[in-house]
Amino acid sequence: MKKQWFTISVYSENNVGLLNRISGIFLKRHINIESLNVSKSEIDGVSKFTIVVNTTDKWVRNIVGQIEKQIEVIKAFYHTDEETIYQESALFKIASNLLFDERRIQNIIKENNSQIVTVARDFFVIAKSGRRNEIDDMYEQLKPFGIMQFVRSGRISVSKEEMQITALLKEFYEEV
Repeated sequence: MKKQWFTISVYSENNVGLLNRISGIFLKRHINIESLNVSKSEIDGVSKFTIVVNTTDKWVRNIVGQIEKQIEVIKAFYHTDEETIYQESALFKIASNLLFDERRIQNIIKENNSQIVTVARDFFVIAKSGRRNEIDDMYEQLKPFGIMQFVRSGRISVSKEEMQITALLKEFYEEV
């Protein structure tokens, strides 16, 4: 079977130790988590894990089934990249003198639809949001100038198709 990128969305109660158990499911199968983000969801009191993996359809189905067996997990879904709208964010810290002395830096910022979020005497910080490959491209463009620090967020994602999770969760919490 062919490997491809999947985004797994896990809706759960916010309990201590759940992240450890979920990551253990991947560890046991020797599947690397490429990106992980945890945040509140559209329902009060419910967290959403967004996990990105490169694996086969068979393995992602198996993993989602194992995740759903965790007591705090309300529901888990998986989607291909074509079925989601997703973004990542990155920050690049660069030496300040380059902002004024190196015209190419200004062009890179403009061409990549990024923005300067702060300027200090010794450095400035550029923020870029977009797809992983867009951030990778900007990284490669800035690398020759010397990146002082770099950080990238995990993927955030919403499905293109309507998710029934909101109705499911509202119904669940009304019963409790």
